Amino acid sequence: MICQVYDLGLLDYDTAWELQARLAAEIAAGERPPTLLLLEHPHIYTFGRRGREENLLWDEAELRRRGIAVRWVDRGGDVTYHGPGQLVGYPLLPLGRVDSASHLPQADYVGYLRRLEQTLILALARLGLETFRLEGKTGVWVQREAQDQRAGRGPGARRKAAKVAAIGVKVDARGVSRHGFALNVHPDMSYWEGIIACGLVGHPVTSLAELLPEPPDMARVKAEVITAFGEVFNYEIKRGVSPLQGN
Repeated sequence: MICQVYDLGLLDYDTAWELQARLAAEIAAGERPPTLLLLEHPHIYTFGRRGREENLLWDEAELRRRGIAVRWVDRGGDVTYHGPGQLVGYPLLPLGRVDSASHLPQADYVGYLRRLEQTLILALARLGLETFRLEGKTGVWVQREAQDQRAGRGPGARRKAAKVAAIGVKVDARGVSRHGFALNVHPDMSYWEGIIACGLVGHPVTSLAELLPEPPDMARVKAEVITAFGEVFNYEIKRGVSPLQGN
């Protein structure tokens, strides 16, 4: 089966949200194949369905000073950050028919999350970084030995695993997935100081730029993610022109 991939560059969050809704409707109607959107967002904090307002640490004045928007959205999870230097992926996939409660069976939903994690784990391995799942937590995680060494910490230093990619999804009433993953390539990490990311106290967030001595550029990261996505989800990848232009 074909998956159409669009590289949208830097795109504001509201436009991307509206685009997901339009494309998902076309996919549900059989008018468009499964689709993967890859992009970066301007600075924004988004809260999912389990979001808690107290996990936003900056006040309105600081948000304005830093030029960061805030949105409450319909994905799973709590608060996360999106911004330049972070690769965001929105897979719009027909995962199946919904049940009478308008939800996919739990096994399908969880299996979809695990495959998204596996996609990123595989792509990052090819970029030279060993990552893993953390039991009971969604996302992709890494041990930070490289950062410890740069900071002069000894080999016996023990620190919690750090999250390098966040995942938050929704499956709509027609069984099409929305939202997706956010992989930190080389974002400004200071923006995480304004939130308790994913509502997880004491769990640090990191990026490829912090972890790798020679971090890859965004184009290389996109290429590896696209390849891994096709392999894990068993899709033939086809690149398309921007759907913002109606193609």
